Amino acid sequence: MIPLFLLALGLASPTIAAQVGTFADAGNTQVSAMMMFVGNKDKVYIIDKAEGNAAQINGHPAWVRDFNTHQVQLMDIKTNSFCASGMHLPNGSYVTFGGNALSHLWRYWSVPNGQGAASFDATYQDYDGSKSIRVLNPCTTLMISALPIASGSTILTFYLCWRSAGYINRNTPNTDPFNEGGAAQSTFEFYPNNGRGATVMNFMGKTSGLNAYAHTYLMASGKMLVQANYSTMLWDPSTNTETDLPDMPGKVVRVYPATGAVAMLPLTPANDYTPTDCQRITPEPVDGSAPVYIQDDDMLEGRTMGQFIILPDGKMLVVNGGLNGNRWIRYHQMPFGMSLASGPVGTPALYDPNAPAGHRWSNAGFSTSNIARLYHSSAILLPDASVLIAGSNPNVDVNLTTIFPTQYQAEIFYPPYFSATTRPVPSGIPSTLSYGGNDAAGNTTVVVVRPGWTTHGMNMGQRFLQLNNTFTVNSDGCLPTLTFFQPGPAMVFVVVNGIPSNGTFVIVGSGSVGTQPTQAASTLPTSVRSSSASGSGSSVNSNKPNGDP
Repeated sequence: MIPLFLLALGLASPTIAAQVGTFADAGNTQVSAMMMFVGNKDKVYIIDKAEGNAAQINGHPAWVRDFNTHQVQLMDIKTNSFCASGMHLPNGSYVTFGGNALSHLWRYWSVPNGQGAASFDATYQDYDGSKSIRVLNPCTTLMISALPIASGSTILTFYLCWRSAGYINRNTPNTDPFNEGGAAQSTFEFYPNNGRGATVMNFMGKTSGLNAYAHTYLMASGKMLVQANYSTMLWDPSTNTETDLPDMPGKVVRVYPATGAVAMLPLTPANDYTPTDCQRITPEPVDGSAPVYIQDDDMLEGRTMGQFIILPDGKMLVVNGGLNGNRWIRYHQMPFGMSLASGPVGTPALYDPNAPAGHRWSNAGFSTSNIARLYHSSAILLPDASVLIAGSNPNVDVNLTTIFPTQYQAEIFYPPYFSATTRPVPSGIPSTLSYGGNDAAGNTTVVVVRPGWTTHGMNMGQRFLQLNNTFTVNSDGCLPTLTFFQPGPAMVFVVVNGIPSNGTFVIVGSGSVGTQPTQAASTLPTSVRSSSASGSGSSVNSNKPNGDP
């Protein structure tokens, strides 16, 4: 069988001058980074809600940052993207869904729509964003034009419940859990919809009051793990069938607004590409046993509103967040302004999912940022394998003088592998990757990482997949193929002894919505070591083919 692609590892290149474990200035964002995604090898896109930023373009703030120059280019967004969601599309575009009609809570909308909301806000010149779909096609020169499933469609789930005292839990009488008097939408729908309308999801009624920004993860079966309130289920989107899984341990809620950092653990040949959620649960155990939550190591400190960033070496960085929540009775009674958290945690923490229990967390040698990154902060992996950190705005509008002010300053954090003096330099990476199976090898790994679309302490669509590969030392040829990864844009890293190359942008799949072409499982050649080569890496070639996604 012809291999999907051949990688050549040439001479290593010097790393970017950086001090490991430290923060570097990444410039002024001009608008606060409520939402963020990496669009291509050069640019990251940041979206804010429509509000009183000094930098404006027709009252619709957003910006693009060049990785190399930190330059900012404002973009015009016609509808308010307050608390929107977003996802990649199979062709490399990005789509943003929904938002809100209001710009800030202390004034009435100028043009009410007769349905308790507004169609247009004359102060900020923005339109109701609640039904908006915004598509952007990233490119080097700017062009404007939730969780993906295996076909490349995106599933949208909607539910938000507000009361005068804030969010509600199951101990509060709730006589209308599915609709809340018109304040909630307990439905899901597809984009593109292909004739499919919005359908009620019973889980949204069950978790009423605490299910905004529900956690969703695609499983190998095509079903989805969904977590909201303190409930967990396995959901089949094709039939709208729900299978209850165990409640979160201790019935501790970790969804918005008391967000806990969550992510799917890296998918590797060693774990047979089995999806597992941190605090750990494997929704579809390969041995057929019943899914159960397993207690993981305690974090180094309590942290709410933090988020996981999966690094190319398979470790997971937690950044942002606070030590404490902030009791929400009325805005004017909150002791730390409008912030939903306090006690900013400025020191990142590193989680190693493969370390022995009791030894998975560390922060030795990490600097501490003096910038409070709380509500509406964001973070994302960049192509050079550093982490961009930005945002934080707990306020209903721009406020530069409160305890935790609107934050425009961005930072870059350099993980431990930046201590290396050289980086691998792969060549021959194709622009597209197909689906299939293959086998594992050695101390050189090839990984596909999707940084996701980040907002509210979560990276929607974030995923790490290690490709199986073998090698020949003299030419350093690797022959990996791909299995179980939603179609769309991603970055390929070659990691040698834990040191990643720069990421190369690729499109996974056909580049269009629909059934993705797959290949039969393949067996790679046995790894070949040169008699003159030296090093501590081991060679592994299990010749264990994996099935199609």
